Amino acid sequence: VQLQASGGGLVQAGGSLRLSCAASGRTFSRYDMGWFRQVPRKEREFVAAIRWRGGSTYYADSVKGRFTISRDSAKNTVYLQMNSLKPEDTAVYYCGALSSHYYSDYAEYAYWGQGTQVTVSS
Repeated sequence: VQLQASGGGLVQAGGSLRLSCAASGRTFSRYDMGWFRQVPRKEREFVAAIRWRGGSTYYADSVKGRFTISRDSAKNTVYLQMNSLKPEDTAVYYCGALSSHYYSDYAEYAYWGQGTQVTVSS
């Protein structure tokens, strides 16, 4: 599975962005998918995840109610809709394909996209 993240950019606080993660590979639809973010000198932080079976979603407390993860299996794409953005959301955002049940642990992800920068100005 190869992942390509896009959609990052510069936005003012309170604004919105939608990140996309396009996947290649016939088995994409059977992977649980997640979004993480990372700032310099800190570990990659869980943001959101979605199960391939049933579509259950999970969010970090810091983004709950503001971010929405979704997937379009026909397009092999996972999205992260980010609303009411805050300066503390500034980070490089990565999408990943999960290889186990533990969606909040970045070490459990088998594949990663290259990352897309999100910058929120105050």
